[in-house]
Amino acid sequence: MAIYALGHQVPEIHPDAVVHPDAVIIGSVVVGAGATVAASAVLRGDDGFVYVGDGSRIEARAVLHTTFYVPTTVGANCVVGEDAHLEGCTLADGAVVERGAVVLHEAQLGAGSVIAADAMVPNRKLVPAGASAAGVPVTIAES
Repeated sequence: MAIYALGHQVPEIHPDAVVHPDAVIIGSVVVGAGATVAASAVLRGDDGFVYVGDGSRIEARAVLHTTFYVPTTVGANCVVGEDAHLEGCTLADGAVVERGAVVLHEAQLGAGSVIAADAMVPNRKLVPAGASAAGVPVTIAES
């Protein structure tokens, strides 16, 4: 696995986490207990901080990046699907971002929320706990 420090920014990977040998982890990144990071996923904490909570799954080719001002935080037991892109956002525990979806700066996904495949969550969008959202940009599904 490719794990890179950037000066004083050193990744912290819990001993119980599973990181595929083809994943790339750079800089200020924390991967929690029981979390998995799949093949070709990239977690880049080069400008800020990326946190992956306990038991979360980062699937193949997902990219988690951050900004200097806004960290990227993935709560416990979340799923970030294949080819998804997270950038300076927050996922509460149990949130799911399906394949190919994009979640942008300062967006907040509530606990147990689901973002549909190929959807785009724009800057500062709030997705309530338990809600489903789809589209470009996303709209919240009515219950």
